[in-house]
Amino acid sequence: MLLKIQHISKYTYEEAVPYALQRIRLTPQTTRSQKVHDWTINYHGASREVLYRDGFGNVTELVRNERNALDMTITVGGTIETFNNSGVEGEDNGPTPLWTWLRQTPLTTPGPSVLALAAEFAEPLERLETLHRLLERVHGRIRFVVGATDTTTDAETALNASEGVCQDHAHVFASIARILGIPARYVSGYLLIDGETQQAASHAWAEAHVDGIGWVGFDAANGVSPDERYVRLATGLDYRDAAPISGIRHGTGGESLAVHINVEQ
Repeated sequence: MLLKIQHISKYTYEEAVPYALQRIRLTPQTTRSQKVHDWTINYHGASREVLYRDGFGNVTELVRNERNALDMTITVGGTIETFNNSGVEGEDNGPTPLWTWLRQTPLTTPGPSVLALAAEFAEPLERLETLHRLLERVHGRIRFVVGATDTTTDAETALNASEGVCQDHAHVFASIARILGIPARYVSGYLLIDGETQQAASHAWAEAHVDGIGWVGFDAANGVSPDERYVRLATGLDYRDAAPISGIRHGTGGESLAVHINVEQ
């Protein structure tokens, strides 16, 4: 499938900002499940300071705002060819040792609810079967509710609330997989939604490592493994490692963010 994507993020500030630095992870790479035909990143009110690959292999840019700017716009987009591999990415470990993906983070650290759900999988099963069962359980336990959580919500809080968004499903899935001794990672990206080209946010899911197969994707928000509708951007231990945009700024005024994403075939 050939997908055309445009993603615009516009920051507007109440007062002139003397200094702001943004970390950008908005460059997809060619993998087993996708081929990048063309991709561009443009900045208004800011300029790129450095381009590098982070410790997880993500293409990353540091962008500094124009001094005392009142707004900043980041526009990315291009054409990606995608393939349906039933979620299988294969042995694409990048520079990160496999054992690293067993480490919990503040966003995935299990509490009583997560541990109780993980205990349901105490009986040994074939790993792939276990992961598909886990996909079904997380999908059934957390209702997808826009605005129910934010980027600081951890897996335990989301599971207790029984509602959240895609990043919460990914955090709970990864947390339990790691409890079970299965390496798991968080994936940020885009999703082609039937009948809906305009979107207000990017997407997220999890991948787990299966011996003899490699990395396999699990989108617990939708209860499926990724197919040709998905485009991968970045991976990490949790949202903070793979967030499309994150950063810091100096100044006392407030800010607003408007996001416009278009994904179409």
